[in-house]
Amino acid sequence: MKITVTHQEGMRFEAKTEKSSFVIDCPQISPIEYFLSGIIACSATDVVMLPKQQGFEVTNLEVDGEVVRNESAPKKFNSLHLEYRFNSDADDILAARWVMASLETYCSTINTIRDSTAITYTIVHNGKLIRENETMISGGGSAVDFGSLEGCNA
Repeated sequence: MKITVTHQEGMRFEAKTEKSSFVIDCPQISPIEYFLSGIIACSATDVVMLPKQQGFEVTNLEVDGEVVRNESAPKKFNSLHLEYRFNSDADDILAARWVMASLETYCSTINTIRDSTAITYTIVHNGKLIRENETMISGGGSAVDFGSLEGCNA
């Protein structure tokens, strides 16, 4: 993948990708807002495509993202919470699996930041809260505690 960013005038830039181009007009929309939008859109795309491949349909999808950043430079993401709200013709377990598959496997942007950012999520499916403030299984720079396993001595 290659992208070229060219200064236009003032704080206006044009980004050219291999497929298209778009304007980044700071401070109207900051690069960090584009970055967060890209993260959210990446996962939202998965939550539409995965069900479609399985013969299901997702409607009314909305994903909110809220980031906590460092107070001083570099103002990196410390934590990211994503809230998924959508309807589908699947059961709640399958709906949760689509979101988890996006977060844990398919979404490249989330997987790019997962080792430095604590990521949590909430899922509202068909108007029902099915997951609340869940933590990703991996990532966030911390080890996952699976508890003790019977028969295993650590």
